[in-house]
Amino acid sequence: MIPLNVNTDPEGTVSASETTLSRFFKSMIRDERDLPFIYLTIKISAILFPLAVLLYLPFIPSWIFWPAAIVYLVINNKMKSPFGLMAHCAAHRTLFNKKFHLLNLYFPWVLAPFFGQSPETYFAHHIVMHHPENNLPEDKSCTMFYQRDSKRDFCRYWASFFFTGVFQLAIYFIHKKKYPYVFRVVAGEFIFLGGCIGLCFLNWQATLVVFIIPFLASRLVMMAGNWVQHAFVSAEQPDNAYMNSITCINTKFNHNCWNDGYHASHHIRPGMHWTEHPAYFRSTLDEFAKNNAVVFDGIDYSNVFGWLMTKRYDLLANHFVNVGNRFTSDEEVIALLKERTKKIPKPYHAVTTVSQS
Repeated sequence: MIPLNVNTDPEGTVSASETTLSRFFKSMIRDERDLPFIYLTIKISAILFPLAVLLYLPFIPSWIFWPAAIVYLVINNKMKSPFGLMAHCAAHRTLFNKKFHLLNLYFPWVLAPFFGQSPETYFAHHIVMHHPENNLPEDKSCTMFYQRDSKRDFCRYWASFFFTGVFQLAIYFIHKKKYPYVFRVVAGEFIFLGGCIGLCFLNWQATLVVFIIPFLASRLVMMAGNWVQHAFVSAEQPDNAYMNSITCINTKFNHNCWNDGYHASHHIRPGMHWTEHPAYFRSTLDEFAKNNAVVFDGIDYSNVFGWLMTKRYDLLANHFVNVGNRFTSDEEVIALLKERTKKIPKPYHAVTTVSQS
């Protein structure tokens, strides 16, 4: 374990040199701190779209196609997380203002399919279902009833989502009487899948590269991410956001992906702007300490996932932040982490609920 270090994650107002273009972009969005989203969106569109068109050209010889396909997949993979977490921020806090509100459809309907996300399903799953249910049993991505350091249980978790996720989500919305979302998730999923099938008749190799491989990768990465974010869950208080979500600080991932490492505070205040999480974390350290919250320094979700799957609790303990000096040894930390990854039997009995505003 390590003491709490100075926080180096991005925060405050994100400034840019004032130009005619930047002023125009700021006039389009609701919060000028989100200006980097505009530039990333332009960058993705300018790079991926021409490459995708190139791959679909019928007269491209294989000696050009396959190197271009590799370049496309490498760039797509590199941009996947920054785009995904930008879309996540925009789902919680609408990016474009009322004058340009139609542009808010650009992420889910235009860009997202190139990263393997079917239109509408992410918003419905994450905003309308996951956050209200907070990883509790009605959450269709709930981790509570799995052993969270087990490869076998993760494969079961992923398979359930991959093969039945959209149907489970539709049934959830039917039970909750949120009928418009039933249509949105089913339509979004099958428009995407139908589009892939149709494009395969046009050029199956290009469709494999541009849409199908990113789709398979996206479904794996999203579920691995949610698994890690909710890997350490208190059996006594699984509805307590400090005790069911982790926090990763001082990592390059937070700079590239809009402070997504602050998952506990994100569940406590889902609408908080991404630049505000480090300050909020510092201002609530007493709550993190009181609730024995799991905080890691210098590692991101990929490290946590890898070490969980290999049961390297010693490495996790090396990066565990001893907020409030709660623990006296790595052995105590490891005992906590192992306790929080245990499968929680059904039914569970919550003791308290942390208010989420």
